Amino acid sequence: MDKKVAVITGASRGIGAAAAQVFAAAGWRVALLARSETEIAALAAQIGDDALALCCDVADWASVEAATQAVLARWGRLDAWINNAGVIEPIARIEHTDPAVWARAININLTGVMHGLRAAIPVMKAAGGGTVISVSSGAATNPLEGWSAYCAAKAGALMLTRAAHLEEGENGLRILGLSPGTVATDMQVKIRASGINRVSQLDPAVHIPAEWPSRCLLWMCSPAADPWLGQDISLRDEQIRRAIGVIE
Repeated sequence: MDKKVAVITGASRGIGAAAAQVFAAAGWRVALLARSETEIAALAAQIGDDALALCCDVADWASVEAATQAVLARWGRLDAWINNAGVIEPIARIEHTDPAVWARAININLTGVMHGLRAAIPVMKAAGGGTVISVSSGAATNPLEGWSAYCAAKAGALMLTRAAHLEEGENGLRILGLSPGTVATDMQVKIRASGINRVSQLDPAVHIPAEWPSRCLLWMCSPAADPWLGQDISLRDEQIRRAIGVIE
């Protein structure tokens, strides 16, 4: 029962799946949340008894609340919550965007972050501490053609991080964000296929492996990341890359 527990949303692939493996290898118990039940069940089986797969839609508060209760029923604690779930679609200029698809992206990328904070904060406050990290993006501060929903949601998530830190930092909660840069995941495949904006034109060789942000997320759960509380950490920063040991 002394092992720390991390909830990771969007855990079926990419950064989420890599983070589950990195945290588990470091001795944490990991709750894998995603809509893709088959994928997270397979990953949980691979990790073993210290993993719990929970089908969850972060855009649905009842689903997030139920997953949180399942984690507490299984392990009785919650030390870290990683708001990783996100979608890039729709990739389209505003004049051509389907409003329903745009709204769904906001519900996942922004409201989903709020749901994670809302689920984690009361549990962590009662326990006297905990860490909530939201996977952010340079898009939080830089508009990109065709990414209006993604940029707006990431900007909102950054402000949520700042607001939550303002409200709960004095209560022992560590709330911060990670801007990983471009990562070699399925999302980059979709971006490249779109042909819209400069990110789609990047050489795939420049994308970092998902292990890098995963290692950074683990490091951010330690006091070493305290200078960045209430902010987004940029994994483009060589100081951060050295701190997590991915460059010398």
